[in-house]
Amino acid sequence: MSFVSQLFATTNVDKLRELGSRRILKRALTAKDLIAIGLGTMIGGGIFTTIGTGVKGAGPAVIISYLLAGLTSFFAALCYAELGAMVPVAGSAYTYAYATMGKLFAWIIGFALIFEYGISAAPVAQQFSAAIQDVFASVGVSLPAWAQQSNLIIHGPWWQPGSWDLLHSQYDIVGALFVLALSALLSVGIRESATTNNIFVVLKISALVVFVIAGLWLFKASHFVSGPPQTWWSQLSPHGWGSLKPFGGAVESAQPYGIVAIGAYVFFSYIGFDTATTTAEECKNPQRDVPMGVIGALAIGTLIYCATALVLIGALPWSQVPIKNPLVYALAPLHMPVLNWVITVGVLAGTTSVALSSLLGQSRIFYVMARDKMLPPVVAIIHPKYQTPIVTTMSTGVVVAILTLIVPLNSLLNLVNIGTLIAFTVVCAGVLYLRKRKPNIPRTFRVPFVPLFPILGIVFSLFLGVFGLSRTTWVWFLIALLVGLIFFFSYGFHKSNPDDVVPVEEPEGISEFAP
Repeated sequence: MSFVSQLFATTNVDKLRELGSRRILKRALTAKDLIAIGLGTMIGGGIFTTIGTGVKGAGPAVIISYLLAGLTSFFAALCYAELGAMVPVAGSAYTYAYATMGKLFAWIIGFALIFEYGISAAPVAQQFSAAIQDVFASVGVSLPAWAQQSNLIIHGPWWQPGSWDLLHSQYDIVGALFVLALSALLSVGIRESATTNNIFVVLKISALVVFVIAGLWLFKASHFVSGPPQTWWSQLSPHGWGSLKPFGGAVESAQPYGIVAIGAYVFFSYIGFDTATTTAEECKNPQRDVPMGVIGALAIGTLIYCATALVLIGALPWSQVPIKNPLVYALAPLHMPVLNWVITVGVLAGTTSVALSSLLGQSRIFYVMARDKMLPPVVAIIHPKYQTPIVTTMSTGVVVAILTLIVPLNSLLNLVNIGTLIAFTVVCAGVLYLRKRKPNIPRTFRVPFVPLFPILGIVFSLFLGVFGLSRTTWVWFLIALLVGLIFFFSYGFHKSNPDDVVPVEEPEGISEFAP
């Protein structure tokens, strides 16, 4: 086989479907569990981490930003649902790319998913660190200065000396330890992790529902528009759509931002609904459960985001919304401390479940890549007692802990967003490819209005990536991708064989992912 042929060699979809029918990973998940897994990653860290900056950067039009990001995710969700039901194998967009566009694209998407799953745990860990330190402070307990989260003010590119002003240490010790603790939990057992996740999903959604109900008592329509109709748009969107310059709209150090840049920023809130597809091999009925899990998580999450943003701005003028703890601040006029605790519990539960689900998704991506020999087999070693992929789980945890320790929040968010948008683009393209090349493959779920909806998914993803993220973010992503490609051509290109997609040897009785 020629060099080019090897680059674009694809796995056999029929073999993947056969592999997905084997009981290598125990089938214990239902559509309800997949929705909880999707919401576990999607709701929590994103809404609490981005909504303050989102309101500051887009005003009341932050709701449009959420809808823009949600619409992009919707088109991608439909494509994920079709591919996930058609190829019910763990691996998410990586597996779909391997089956449609070939080995090279599979590696690139597998690498991009590191940004979506692995790195996304770092910013929510920083949010958890900030929240738990606020809890300690409220009861008169102050951590040592070396253990307190940084209060970073960034004047320029984060890698340049003199760009940071620090209140305390630049190292987020609490956040890093938090990531390591969750990685240990995932290593001990997936059943324990899933139970914990479901509990936290209930807690954080309940907290947001409480905020929406309580905030309605403070709601004022005048916070959105007042005065003559001709001024309504400028009041709703004080910064308009933004600069709309390629690679010039990212949320970094200078305001104003605008709807599109904030749309790319809050896009982080939607990351996670596709986590359900990484556990396709553990579903009782993947052809039905995967589409319901993916679309159900996205629909519920979008509804919660828009309601939260609407009530926040209705309760507090957008110019007064703080970046830190905006939900707690908005409810302060009610003088009910119990509400503050409810929101705080929601933040802690939300960030915990998001980080937990993200680390889970990343470990499953690495597991499948090792099974395909894109990565060394040692990555997919299953612990004989706990029956979990312990090597990939703990190594992922260590790397993410280091990122949590040293990299500022906004830089992390931008890196996560770019990886996810690229993954979405390839998934949408994969649907178009398979509809054209393999139209007779059974599809229990089909994307409607093909080719329009997949094309819109590609256009919206690239639009947010190009006009909502900075050139710096793209440069760092491309540098990281270059390093990844060097490893690919040094190992995965030679070792992997698309015609030999079989499970790695592992002990029987892989533990359940079910409450």
